[in-house]
Amino acid sequence: MALIKSISGIRGTIGGKVGEGLSGVDIVKFTAAYATFIRKSYKGSSNVIVVGRDARLSGKMVEHLVVGTLLSMGFDVVNIGLASTPTTELAVTGENACGGIIITASHNPVQWNALKLLNSNGEFLNDAEGKEVIRIADNDDYSFAEVLELGKEYKNDAYTLHHIELVKNLKLVDTDAIRKADFTVAVDAVNSVGGVVIPQLLRALGVSKIIELNCEPNGKFAHTPEPIPQNLTQISELMANSDAEVGFVVDPDVDRLAIVMENGEMFVEENTLVAIADYVLAHTPGSTVSNLSSSRGLRDVTLKHGCEYSAAAVGEVNVVTKMKETGAVIGGEGNGGIIYPEIHYGRDALVGVALFLTLMAKSGKKVSEIKSELPQYAIAKNKIELTPDIDVDAILVAVKNKYANEKVTDIDGVKIDFKDSWVHLRKSNTEPIIRIYSEAATIEEADRLGREMIAVIESL
Repeated sequence: MALIKSISGIRGTIGGKVGEGLSGVDIVKFTAAYATFIRKSYKGSSNVIVVGRDARLSGKMVEHLVVGTLLSMGFDVVNIGLASTPTTELAVTGENACGGIIITASHNPVQWNALKLLNSNGEFLNDAEGKEVIRIADNDDYSFAEVLELGKEYKNDAYTLHHIELVKNLKLVDTDAIRKADFTVAVDAVNSVGGVVIPQLLRALGVSKIIELNCEPNGKFAHTPEPIPQNLTQISELMANSDAEVGFVVDPDVDRLAIVMENGEMFVEENTLVAIADYVLAHTPGSTVSNLSSSRGLRDVTLKHGCEYSAAAVGEVNVVTKMKETGAVIGGEGNGGIIYPEIHYGRDALVGVALFLTLMAKSGKKVSEIKSELPQYAIAKNKIELTPDIDVDAILVAVKNKYANEKVTDIDGVKIDFKDSWVHLRKSNTEPIIRIYSEAATIEEADRLGREMIAVIESL
């Protein structure tokens, strides 16, 4: 069993003893702590908290516990039911709510679920705020409402359509061009909420020929849900044997977008942000931001357009903070997360789909041709499983000292920049592992660099 409390929320495997997994008691405790935090910190007049969830098997159960706890804390709840993470974020501002909880473990396997915690702007709590929620929970520092002060629950299932309309109306989304291109589009939504949302979006954009793969939102994930190449063999085979010009893959909560080329090969999720940013910067020049584990490709296309690039620590809230500081016109993470401030400050696969289809339609290029024109890098993603006896901080300090003569960044783990490559080591916010990302000109070089770093760690 596992329970992880981090900047990415409260995440764990369902069941087990209290404190060892995401048990019912833990769900109530952390929801009550979050409600207490909102009550203390929120300065407005709203008493509403929005709740949305993905289609995980445990989703309905967790929803009942979360909603019931919020009502018992004296908050009114707008329950939007099955909804993507970006849709729930937009619903918070749409309801003028004081916060929101998204019930999703994102890319984690089926046994996981999580509480992602939002502020009144529909954005994730920062590190200090998240730690305060954890402190409140650890100390049982919360108090429930008396009977006449209990909250009320309201249902609203209109926010997905609202979200789609906002995406359709973005200035850089051209539905006429998409409709005229008459694309055939394949979708793999891993049997979660994206199976409803993405086909609806495509139809609204003017796409009539849609091949749906794993689009029944029953929570029975057809493959490991993280949208990385080794998990996408189904859609790869489908693309290679169909007339589809592009394939879109989303994770269970639809904030990450991976793209499959017309020949069945991966566009590579690192290139999702790079390609879309290249299109956005060509029309609206401005600064960009990605995290330390993301490809240098975004930096390269940003400089190509005469603009400024900045790097942030890993974690959506960190990227958003840096984007606000620099006034970035687009940013995100190399895991296929697009953050486009014109609509909201959150990773949004719907925005990615609409902008990429517009890029295809207006350029007249195949997906493989678009990829060939991007900076050519390859990222290898390795990991080391953590055990209680591993001192991660000591390992990172030792690695930093070993490579002191190179360019080292330590705002989030340790990143070592070499002339033509880099490697980044950091403790995951979402799994009990050390992530080791490395980038070079070829996947062979990148993987070699990552494995060399694993050998260094093992020697320590």
